[in-house]
Formats: sequence, structure tokens, C-alpha cells
Amino acid sequence: MPNPLDGAVEQLRPAPRPMRRAEASKYLFEQHGIMRAPATLAKLACIGGGPRFQTAGRFPLYRQEELDLWAASILSPLKSSTTDSGQKRDKHHGRLTDGEGRAHG
Repeated sequence: MPNPLDGAVEQLRPAPRPMRRAEASKYLFEQHGIMRAPATLAKLACIGGGPRFQTAGRFPLYRQEELDLWAASILSPLKSSTTDSGQKRDKHHGRLTDGEGRAHG
């Protein structure tokens, strides 16, 4: 029988603490296999295109969920070969679609 307090315990668990750039770089590699040096994250923070972050004074802080979202946004769909674009042709309309059926091009 399910424990009715399971959901309540989950809500009480604190979010993981924010990470500085070196920790964020390590997290991206360990959790997602994405190698981005702390200096690259710093550059992306200036020019855009990197994970969202907060600052505490002059120190950038990255939240785990933001790193996960960013990692997912830059990873391609699964491929079966290097020439595979990760897109499929729609059987009915001949349009290119991503792996989830959204039309492209």
C-alpha cells in the first residue's frame, strides 16, 4: 500500500544547492557527458547561449535544473549513424520531422 506521506516528504526535500562555475562544469560532464570548461561557461554567460544562472554579488551560481535543461537543449536526438540527421520523413507529407513528429523545413 502506498505511503500517503511520500509526496509530502518529497516536497520538504530542499533543492540541491547552486553551483559555482567549476562545479557546474564538472556536473555537466559527470551527468551529461558534456565537456565545457569553466572559462567557456564564463564566455557563454557574457555572449549568451549558455545555461541560465543567478549571481550572488559578483559570483555566478548555476542551479542543477537549469544545467539539466540546457544540456537537454544542446543534445541531438539519438542517431543510428554519423550521416543520420536525427530527423525522419513524415510518411504522409514528405516533410522532415524531429524524433517527436514536429515538422521542420
